[in-house]
Amino acid sequence: MDIELVTSLGRESMKLAFLIGAPMLTAGIVVGLIVGILQSATQIQDQTIAFVFKLLAVFSTLSIFLPWIVSKTAEFSQKVFSDVPENISSFLK
Repeated sequence: MDIELVTSLGRESMKLAFLIGAPMLTAGIVVGLIVGILQSATQIQDQTIAFVFKLLAVFSTLSIFLPWIVSKTAEFSQKVFSDVPENISSFLK
């Protein structure tokens, strides 16, 4: 494997990780912001309230986006494994 192949594979892996993690992180941030604003307005400073709502938001977002995440991961895995013979032959030259 040459350095360009390793760099390209690492870059694509990082892009995929950020892409499939973004919906859950976004849901957690948005719900945390909303709960924080409501807690400030009502002066309720219990941390478990924010944690429970964020947890519910992340799990519900995961259940909604799970088919898409699995398909993206399967596409990437299929691409990586289909390129193995080509990469090995270029390495042996």
